[in-house]
Amino acid sequence: MSAEATSPGARSRRRGRTSIDLRRLGRAALLGPASRDRLPDAIGHVADAHRAHHPDADLLVLGKAYVLAEMSHRGQFRKSGEPYITHPLAVTLILAELGAETTTLTASLLHDTVEDTDVTLDQVRAEFGDEVCYLVDGVTKLEKVDYGAAAEPETFRKMLVATGNDVRVMSIKLADRLHNMRTLGVMRPEKQARIAKVTHDVLIPLAERLGVQALKTELEDLVFVILQPEEYERTRAVIADRATTGPSLDTIAEDVRRTLREADISAEVVIRPRHFVSVHRARLKRGEMRGTDFGRLLVLVGEDADCYAVLGELHTCFTPVISEFKDFIAAPKYNLYQSLHTAVAGLDGAVVEVLIRTHQMHRVAEAGVVALGNPYTPVDGAEPADGERADPTRPGWLSRLLAWQESATDPDTFWTTLRADLAQDREISVFPADGGMLGLPAGATCVDAAYAQYGDGAHGCIGARVNGRLATLSTVLADGDTVQLLLAQGPVQAPGDSGGPGPSPEWLDHARTPAARIAIAGWLAANPESLKVPESEPRAPGAVTAGRRGVANVVVDVPEDATVRLAGCCTPVPPDDVTGFLVRGGAVTVHRAECSAVGRMAALGRSPVAVNWGDEAECRVTLYAESFGRPRLLADLTEAIATAGAAIVSANVEPPSEQRVRHTYTLQLPDAAGLAGLMRAMRDVPGVFDVRRAQHEPAS
Repeated sequence: MSAEATSPGARSRRRGRTSIDLRRLGRAALLGPASRDRLPDAIGHVADAHRAHHPDADLLVLGKAYVLAEMSHRGQFRKSGEPYITHPLAVTLILAELGAETTTLTASLLHDTVEDTDVTLDQVRAEFGDEVCYLVDGVTKLEKVDYGAAAEPETFRKMLVATGNDVRVMSIKLADRLHNMRTLGVMRPEKQARIAKVTHDVLIPLAERLGVQALKTELEDLVFVILQPEEYERTRAVIADRATTGPSLDTIAEDVRRTLREADISAEVVIRPRHFVSVHRARLKRGEMRGTDFGRLLVLVGEDADCYAVLGELHTCFTPVISEFKDFIAAPKYNLYQSLHTAVAGLDGAVVEVLIRTHQMHRVAEAGVVALGNPYTPVDGAEPADGERADPTRPGWLSRLLAWQESATDPDTFWTTLRADLAQDREISVFPADGGMLGLPAGATCVDAAYAQYGDGAHGCIGARVNGRLATLSTVLADGDTVQLLLAQGPVQAPGDSGGPGPSPEWLDHARTPAARIAIAGWLAANPESLKVPESEPRAPGAVTAGRRGVANVVVDVPEDATVRLAGCCTPVPPDDVTGFLVRGGAVTVHRAECSAVGRMAALGRSPVAVNWGDEAECRVTLYAESFGRPRLLADLTEAIATAGAAIVSANVEPPSEQRVRHTYTLQLPDAAGLAGLMRAMRDVPGVFDVRRAQHEPAS
């Protein structure tokens, strides 16, 4: 049960809105309806606000819901002494003022009945239908007696899952939390801080993602008072003083009105004062505050085209600050927000921020998903396929959240991961090479894209191409990037088994999304051997005899304590003519006979060491491919290599130079006899004009 009392500092926050006496509403609630054929007086404010947005709304169901709620909560009081019915009334009024439709308001009036009274969900369903029942169930808390310390995180999990099927669930929860935050003053300081912290970490980011700015900004200010009281007092003092340097917003607003009138553009220009947290952020960013820093100008027009007409006039008649321009009309934000943002400077250099949008855009900007009414009303009578509802907010964040929460079975993991995910306050869109779009949080990497696209199949990811160029899995993606993810062939298994290599612990350092981190951590936990450094497998003695050392199918006459390695400058393979030289540390490097390093070794007076090839067929070789740049070139080359039966150990593609691209591949061949055929197959790829073995000057 919510039993908070009204906070003395909360009344002045809703400027320009009729003051409502919640005690009077409580008394009216207890008295009940004045007559049988009209609404109870207690919900008159709700009815007026609802009719302002929905003139044809049928209010009888609201009266019916109110009567049930009032009777159910009768005898319950808040800590302030107010009848408890004042809380669902206040929550419903918040939603009505935002433009919520009748079903949401009905569920809002009843949202605490199942949780705090003897009313059951079956009764709600029988009286008000399945939709209202679903919304009430979605916001009903889980009992601590059943879940203990996990009750809060599991309640939020339940609400989020319900929101995935109907976003109106979270609209009611946000309004519920707003009224509780307004009336938090009588709670103990430690409880105020705990509730404010959860509001800051979870509810405010959710309000932002659902586009409900009107609720988000007030919640931010209420949390600011509790969690940062000293900064709040400092900010309040700054607002009270109101810097007077430079022209005021009123003066610039009048200049803008005059400019638009002269251009024959019908527009409404209003001043939007910054809320407390916004002023606090501006003060930290800019230092000394000027008069124009305490608010923004909002220009409201009738049509989309008028927004750009206003922008043109402002940029013509004032000096634009180009770095501040953003077009969220052509590219709406992930939370439905649309607007043009710009900033202009007057003759004296004072800069003012300007928001330009239509009246409909403004309504959505303030109320977000609430402004959509019932977002699930069938269009032209068409019902959604398979009974699934289309997501009205188009948020990649919600589908991601619903996906990863299924893997986070532990409540603590879910709660921690939820807060971390919601802390990502910006989203980007990337485009897989095979079509579609992925929504990811800003800062996401190729690892995140892999798990977003393939789920657990991303365990076999071995690389990526970003905008056509090879990139590491740690590459941070930017909005609009095209991503092609390269997967290993065959199943991903633990080290030592056949199949792909699987994720490494370093992937956790690159993963930003909960889905990726949970999947990687789960695989590593199921395959603990992947955390160990694999020991080298003992080589078969085969061709090695006393006084002779063998490595990589090479048999060399060397001292027993010497090591043998194939030179990286020429990567010899059977049946190349080879020779070896003793180098520093007593090691022997094996070169192809025609390698330029052989001549230098001889010039230094170093004696060659006899080298022979063993009987093993496998070999490793480095090839250079020179080509002209074209789309899908890398894909065609790797396909030719795979068709020839070679495995790619490493690959590198240098940036194009004069339309030419150089590829370097280190390949593992099952038989050196297939090298010539492999090189021919690579040369046959369109655009490739040369393929050759590695032969270069070693680095000094």
